[in-house]
Amino acid sequence: MGIFSRKDSTPETSAATAGAGTGLAALTGDYTIDPAHTSIGFTARHAMVTNVKGGFTEFTGSLHLDGDDAAKSTATLDVVMDSIDTGNADRDGHLKSADFFKTDEFPTMTFRSTKAESLGGDDYRITGDLSILGVTRPITIDLEFNGAATDPFGNQRVGFEGKAELLRSEWGLTWNAALETGGVLISDKIKLSFDVSAIKNA
Repeated sequence: MGIFSRKDSTPETSAATAGAGTGLAALTGDYTIDPAHTSIGFTARHAMVTNVKGGFTEFTGSLHLDGDDAAKSTATLDVVMDSIDTGNADRDGHLKSADFFKTDEFPTMTFRSTKAESLGGDDYRITGDLSILGVTRPITIDLEFNGAATDPFGNQRVGFEGKAELLRSEWGLTWNAALETGGVLISDKIKLSFDVSAIKNA
């Protein structure tokens, strides 16, 4: 069951999947990401022995889903960098500083999709331009479609889970510290995770 290029099976299956009784047509359209039910997270290796996880609590975004042609689907995301949260105020302050994100100078991280494709089943891939610290580079995000439903308030929702990896040095995030035992304090590779709920625009 794919959201972009799925063919309707039976009326009962389509209605249950779309949550609105109109099958694929109910999924095609423009959506606004719901920040109250969406998470954007990251994981970095710390001191070569453990992982530190964090996320962002303030962001806006949109999706356009095309049920007939996956390539016409798009996504945008704008993240407030001062909203970074790793559960440690001192660490968050360091991440906001000139050593890392320079949030006074670069308050927003943005993503703009340039390509979307179906990988079969519920799996999709979206490629786009990620801008951090004034540097824009491509990134690819693998997505799994979690389903669609109408919530108790009448909102038509779709859900996706996603993951991606990047090398932070490619965006100018190069601060580090050497360890006496060898290696460095913070990994260059960062893992990103997304759990997205989006509401169809009226």
